[in-house]
Amino acid sequence: MRDESAGSPRRPGEGPRALLPASGIPLLYFAFAHVCLALACAVLIARPDLPGAYFFHPRMTAVVHLVTLGWISGSILGAFYIAGPLALGLPLRPGWLDRMGFASFAAGTLGMVLSFWTGEYHGLAWSAVLVAASVGHVAQRAWRGLPHARVPWPVKLHVALAFVNMLLASGLGLLLAMNRQSGWLPWSPQLAAFAHAHFAAVGWAMMMVVGLSYRLIPMIVPAAMPSGSSLATSAILLQAGVGVLVVALISGSSWTAVGALFIVAGLVSFVARVRSIVAKRLPRPPALPRPDWATWQTHVAFVWLLVAAAIGVRLAMPGHTPWLVELQWLYGTVGLIGFLAQIIVGIQGRLLPMHGWYRAFEAGGMQPPARSVHTLADPRLTRLIFLTWTLGVPSLAAGFVAANPRAIATGSVLLLGGVLLNALQMYRVATGANRLQA
Repeated sequence: MRDESAGSPRRPGEGPRALLPASGIPLLYFAFAHVCLALACAVLIARPDLPGAYFFHPRMTAVVHLVTLGWISGSILGAFYIAGPLALGLPLRPGWLDRMGFASFAAGTLGMVLSFWTGEYHGLAWSAVLVAASVGHVAQRAWRGLPHARVPWPVKLHVALAFVNMLLASGLGLLLAMNRQSGWLPWSPQLAAFAHAHFAAVGWAMMMVVGLSYRLIPMIVPAAMPSGSSLATSAILLQAGVGVLVVALISGSSWTAVGALFIVAGLVSFVARVRSIVAKRLPRPPALPRPDWATWQTHVAFVWLLVAAAIGVRLAMPGHTPWLVELQWLYGTVGLIGFLAQIIVGIQGRLLPMHGWYRAFEAGGMQPPARSVHTLADPRLTRLIFLTWTLGVPSLAAGFVAANPRAIATGSVLLLGGVLLNALQMYRVATGANRLQA
């Protein structure tokens, strides 16, 4: 099959600047995401006993939404304003609606967290609407531009489905928020919450990570771009899996194992394609630091993904599961923090310097800066970020599983250190890019 990245015509009026990444919007989303994750860590440092024996209570739900909505979704939206133009050939120049969208996302996220924390749910639905509206704005821009994007159609399929799933997850979350007050839904609140969480984590975050990785990994390694209809296999399997899993959880059927196996099959397909990508490496840029700790951080994240997938399949199997609550704690922690939250850190380690370089490129009259993109990030900071996350995730997971406040506090301190170091790296890259413009 022809690689659409090489031959699609540009739309009328689409010049080179249209395919440059947005300047300020990504940094706004990233800064807000850092605040949310830092706040989640700070809460667990101050109150390491907060999780208690079980996670399904309002204040822990507030902390989880700081991670899932604030950090993961906020980071994905910010990254899309960079990866969309650079990796997908999708014009995303920002306007006032994009800035309004960010404000709506931030206000809605904080409103939801505050509602869960206080147990006052009357504002929860309105906050969910604000979040859905902001995601819907980015989604409609993506859907409108994807037919013209210069990438293989299976990559477009991943991105389009990711936004569909996020809006469906938002709709389900809105129903659950309204049900907090009315109680008219016949579903089990806990199983419905699990369905909502998997719709967001697998259907939205994982689908987007997989789709963008088919373009970003070759840019980062570097390697030849993949093509062919087989790239769609992971999208089809992940979508089928999350659909079956969500319906099975809400209905209480035993088909959860089928959904889980479809999801694992989708991940196996993705990992197999990634292995084939890295096998076709191109010459390494001389300025790229050795070792490349940001890329190593994504490797660690994928290890946690394998652990989460194995536990998820076990939890989805019918029949009695020994140590059920402990496995649920471990599954949630390594899936959300070990994989999704951490892979975002690794991707940011390479994406932020790229964003800064292109900002300088545009400000310099479309002339390439003399300084390499690989020199913008401080490798010492990248190494420290890698270490804090590598040590922090298992400590936090062990603390949750054993209900050990000391281990929870230790893991949270390490992760908070990683978040602050990552924020410092973001600041250094941004100021370094400004110096390139001077």
